[in-house]
Amino acid sequence: MHPGVNGPKYKDKPAIIMAGSGEVVTHQELNETSNQLAHLFRSLGLNPGDSMAFMMENHKYFFPIAAAAYRSGLRYTAISWRLQPEEVEYIVKDCGAKVFITSKFLEENANLLTPLLTEVNKYMVDGETEDYLSLEKTIEQFPKSAIEDECQGSTMLYSSGTTGKPKGVSREITLSPLPYTAEEEDLGLTRVVEGMYGASPDSIYLSPAPLYHSAPMAFNTGFQALGGTSIVMEKFDPEEALRLIEKYKITHSQWVPTMFVRFLKSDPSIFNKYDLSSHQVAIHAAAPCPVEVKEKMIDWWGPIIHEYYAGTEFNGFVACNSEEWLQHKGTVGKSLLGPIHILDDDGNELPKGEEGTIYFEGPTSQSFEYHNDPEKTKGSRSKEGYSTLGDVGYLDEDDYLYLTDRKAFMIISGGVNIYPKETEDVLVMHPKVADVAVFGVPNEEMGEEVKAVVQPVEMKEIENNLEQELMAYCREKISHVKCPKSIDFRPELPRHPTGKLYKRLLKNEYWDK
Repeated sequence: MHPGVNGPKYKDKPAIIMAGSGEVVTHQELNETSNQLAHLFRSLGLNPGDSMAFMMENHKYFFPIAAAAYRSGLRYTAISWRLQPEEVEYIVKDCGAKVFITSKFLEENANLLTPLLTEVNKYMVDGETEDYLSLEKTIEQFPKSAIEDECQGSTMLYSSGTTGKPKGVSREITLSPLPYTAEEEDLGLTRVVEGMYGASPDSIYLSPAPLYHSAPMAFNTGFQALGGTSIVMEKFDPEEALRLIEKYKITHSQWVPTMFVRFLKSDPSIFNKYDLSSHQVAIHAAAPCPVEVKEKMIDWWGPIIHEYYAGTEFNGFVACNSEEWLQHKGTVGKSLLGPIHILDDDGNELPKGEEGTIYFEGPTSQSFEYHNDPEKTKGSRSKEGYSTLGDVGYLDEDDYLYLTDRKAFMIISGGVNIYPKETEDVLVMHPKVADVAVFGVPNEEMGEEVKAVVQPVEMKEIENNLEQELMAYCREKISHVKCPKSIDFRPELPRHPTGKLYKRLLKNEYWDK
């Protein structure tokens, strides 16, 4: 089920509350606005199977737009508002969007896009320009009732481009009439949040991440479709998040590990300042969480922390609760959709405990393709038909999965395979480190050597032999082979707001030299 489809059932109950501004969108307003937008799409000639794209900050119109595209049977692409105009142009054209919607907040970028998107219908919320019509004014002419040919659409979200041009993750559109039947919804996010995390119409969900990312978009829509309420933060701040849990009596939330790190490195006075007793389930994903970080979060929040491992491709779904994790520290969980296979570079199955590329088998393992890139799609499949996200890991004897790193980031030094994640997990826990990236750089003798780039809590600390302090700290914790041979310092690392590090950008600087 998608928000808006059953909106009339909940009427004046808030579906969305913007945390900063306090703006409220009720379930009825979400339903009616998405209906008007669906009529707009049809008036522009968009038929089931066509594409649209939108780019905006965390905004009250985000979910009405997504719901409208969904109930119109469209492929819809949410785009990061932090991208440069040429990057946005590439995605809009690659996905074949016939409509592009943005906001007044992004007017400068919107104007730069105007000459690049001449064949696309362009709209703006909160304002208008010579080239962008006001979305609010435009939809006033359309009815608030549903379009006659409602059917199920689908997202087509693009990867962050950490290893090259971003690719759209596409799924077949069934064009089944709405609403879903229970059978059709078995693998939907509504079932996930309801069945796994105990969500209900009474749930209040805190969303601290950018909405254009697949997980915040999917989980918010899952909670809203059940009749729950989403509290959407315009920007993450550790203390503000805790304040919101108390204020709105948050029951469910979702995080990424970098947010946990920021919580733990905040002023200790905030730890017991707010009433978190309503908080029943805290979900985290997007990147592996350092063991020490998760231990401290469970000590603080209690065994309410749930982890899952999946991708936009949704070719597999792995999950665990706090109790399971404490018995298998470092795991991301067990597969819920089908067997996991660990394969070597020749496609041979590896025994338990040995690291290799993670492949999924199951009902959704081949339900996706990479848009306009058949070679990438083919490369994600094994000869048996399993599929992979390109991550490396291993299974323990109880079939719990552990992530090692992405294959693309593996360092080969003197013939030894080194995965940077282990080194990063050590360094990020040093009290003077705010963020860290570890990767391989050229070494004439060894091929590659381990390099760390650190964002210190205070830049002035680098004057106090911080490099030597961190290298010694690392050598106390892990094998010297895995420790950086040198450390550089930056005021900030290029990290995506969802927690994903643009490591390729850093690595390329050193290899280009």
